[in-house]
Amino acid sequence: MTQPEPILAAARTVVVVDWPSRDVPDTLARAGYTVLVKGGPEPDSYMAYEVTGGEVVPRRAGAPPDSADLVYAHRPVAELPGIVMLAQRLGAGAIWLQSGLATGGGKDPRGCWLPTAEAQAARDMVESAGLAYLAAPYIADEVRRLGAAPRGGR
Repeated sequence: MTQPEPILAAARTVVVVDWPSRDVPDTLARAGYTVLVKGGPEPDSYMAYEVTGGEVVPRRAGAPPDSADLVYAHRPVAELPGIVMLAQRLGAGAIWLQSGLATGGGKDPRGCWLPTAEAQAARDMVESAGLAYLAAPYIADEVRRLGAAPRGGR
């Protein structure tokens, strides 16, 4: 099983494809990651989240990054093929898929539960593309727990 600590330690640029709350891009930006949020299907729908004056401020980036180390997604498993293609195009080494579901399927912004078959299908899809797969814990909690700026990446 892929552990989150080495993935986060090696990453510098994270592309976020949706989130359960602003806690995700804000926490990543505050931790020192370069954060680009994909806001829609258009190729120019990217926002950069940057810390300015102690606040996380989004600004229009207008294009995807040239590369990324990690793609975080808060999208249904059915959308995973497109997310895998995005990660490959950016040269990312990992996908962190967060369901936003509590055990049993109720909505939870920090939830990471998926039904067993769906979780295995997601893992198989990501790993068969040569990418590391993470689905837990909640990424913002893990970044706060580690409390260190990224060290590796591009």
